Amino acid sequence: MIITSTANALVKQLVQYKKKKKERDKAGLYLVEGKRMYEEIPPEDLLKTYVSESFYKKEKIAGTVLSDEVFHYVSDTKTPQGILCLVKQKKHKKEEVLKGEKKLLLLLENIQDPGNLGTIIRSAEAAGVSGVVISKESADIYNPKVIRSTMGSIFRVPFYYEEDMLALVRELKKEQVKTFAAHLEGSKNHEQGNYLGSCGFLIGNEGNGLSANLTKEADELIKIPMAGAVESLNAAISATLLIFEAARQRRQL
Repeated sequence: MIITSTANALVKQLVQYKKKKKERDKAGLYLVEGKRMYEEIPPEDLLKTYVSESFYKKEKIAGTVLSDEVFHYVSDTKTPQGILCLVKQKKHKKEEVLKGEKKLLLLLENIQDPGNLGTIIRSAEAAGVSGVVISKESADIYNPKVIRSTMGSIFRVPFYYEEDMLALVRELKKEQVKTFAAHLEGSKNHEQGNYLGSCGFLIGNEGNGLSANLTKEADELIKIPMAGAVESLNAAISATLLIFEAARQRRQL
């Protein structure tokens, strides 16, 4: 059986999951597109698979078949790959994200751009970050654009949304986790910081940077040296540079 109408109830529900955070959270589900991403989904998290008619004829991957027109309607991309999955949301606990003796954390405040958030998650996996904490004002990690940008890292990087980032930073201090704030007024360049112990990098909003309260609470302000007339870097690029410097230092031990 091939679903050929966009008025189909199942199709309408998929579109709701694509567009609305409320619907995703209510169901505890999110959408994942693309063959490569499909292959990386943990089997226990995969709920349902949907394929376009042309994709099914070529790949023979089992799933509910949608006509190419209907699949395009459901897809969040201009050129759909032909496979879409319903996946269970991860419910990482705070303790799980913050565990470990030698923590390397990313603490994200009000990151709004889905592409930035997804790229940060991908970089976090590549650099060996132990956990990512996201402020409640940030973009939804289950937004389809975020998911695509993670390139599969969403399945492997522990994360959770924090209600009170200021309280968390103070809690981390008590646990001897040093926090570094990426800031234009940093007293030293990021290569000069010592990241060998448990630490966390505070990354602020793309337009406004880190809030004044969090900036004051950080143990140390660091800056990324830049040439030319550039005043600041993209949040994802800044986060990537910092965590890879930490990873480099730790490899020297």
